[in-house]
Amino acid sequence: MGEKTQEVKLHGMWASSYSKRVELALRIKGIPYDYIEEDLSNKSQLLLKYNPVHKKVPVLVHNGKPIAESYIILEYIDETWKNSPKLLPEDAYGRAKVRFWASFIQQQLFENIGKMFTCEGEAQEKVYKEVIEKLTMFETASKELFPGGAPFTNGENLGLLDILMSATLTSHKAVEEVLGVEILNPEKNPLLFSCNSIEGTSSGERNSLSS
Repeated sequence: MGEKTQEVKLHGMWASSYSKRVELALRIKGIPYDYIEEDLSNKSQLLLKYNPVHKKVPVLVHNGKPIAESYIILEYIDETWKNSPKLLPEDAYGRAKVRFWASFIQQQLFENIGKMFTCEGEAQEKVYKEVIEKLTMFETASKELFPGGAPFTNGENLGLLDILMSATLTSHKAVEEVLGVEILNPEKNPLLFSCNSIEGTSSGERNSLSS
């Protein structure tokens, strides 16, 4: 069965960065899909059917088979559509490095940024300092992750880390305005700051992202 005849549906929510991860991956890969917007205050029967354990978005439905959890979906997409731009490196060591830093982004950055909305005063200041420390740590590591000064961690194409960083950090302006703090600084975090203009890509990615 060719890719064009495959049925791909994505159950997501406009404000969900997890859903944005999957949307971006599908667009990078050039995979046609139908998008179903979910109201999480009134979850559809299909969402409850496809993700009965967590009852959350995103859920990718490929030829009637549901896959939940954004990171798992990203790897599934990369493994299923092998002839498209790869999200993960070909070599095992490269994939291991990407998975390590993917876990770092999720557990050390994304979750801590979320915590800043649920605490106040000294507790919030402590979490904020941890976020800045982790961003600095990742910025240093990204010098190795962006080989030869390439624009993306996967060379000339957007990869899994770029997707995670973009989905995590593109909302930093809104976070800064709500909390009154600075998350990203173009001078201190030049590589991470560039993730916020992820659509300024090579011609192949620009074409897929503009469709």
